[in-house]
Amino acid sequence: MRVRPLLGLLIPLACAALFVRLGLWQLSRHQERAGFNAILAARLGQPASVLDGIALADSTSVRGRRVTVSGRFRYDLEQVVAGRVSEGSPGVHLLTPLERPGSDTLLVVLRGWVYSPDAKSVVTAEWHERDSVTVSGYLIPISEDGVAPAGVLRPGEPMRRVSLRALRARISAPIYAAQLVMTSDSLRRADSVPRRLPPPTIDAGPHWSYMWQWFAFAVVAVVGGVGLFRRSRPQLGSGSRSGT
Repeated sequence: MRVRPLLGLLIPLACAALFVRLGLWQLSRHQERAGFNAILAARLGQPASVLDGIALADSTSVRGRRVTVSGRFRYDLEQVVAGRVSEGSPGVHLLTPLERPGSDTLLVVLRGWVYSPDAKSVVTAEWHERDSVTVSGYLIPISEDGVAPAGVLRPGEPMRRVSLRALRARISAPIYAAQLVMTSDSLRRADSVPRRLPPPTIDAGPHWSYMWQWFAFAVVAVVGGVGLFRRSRPQLGSGSRSGT
């Protein structure tokens, strides 16, 4: 019977077709990533604009936009984000809401990273800068998802994950759905300030290498399936001759 060797050939070929499809999917992901990186690089290279007129609720158009904004830091509403590493050292991020004139909606500003031995405890008053400021940086959207654990909601406890839900539970005022990653150093005092975060890293991601891996799997499946099928043919032929 030839059913078994045929199945032995069809199954590897079906797997190869699946692997090729997965490789093409990774190729499309790579192309999407490349297009997004081009847009992000162009935004980061543009001069800073004013915040008004940017649709902060649209995460697609917000990410990487460079802006300059003036207002007053609300240190009384400042939040600490635990577990942030910089150059191998443990620390935290400082999120400070900025109150803008004529607006009741606060803009959360990521002022930077500060050292913390346990990556959660820090005396925030030591890192205060001026109250009335003009700051520059780039925008990143804040995710709506994420349920803050009960411990995070207690005043003074650090946050583990930044989300709108967690921030709204702590800040008693409307907040924008995007945060400003501060890059300007115009607020430098005689003593320390938070270490400003660098611009986001633009990389192609792993999709290109994943594509070639899937294509290699497809080649192995085809070669292996054809080889097994060819090896099974002489056995069938000899079996049929001996039975006659």
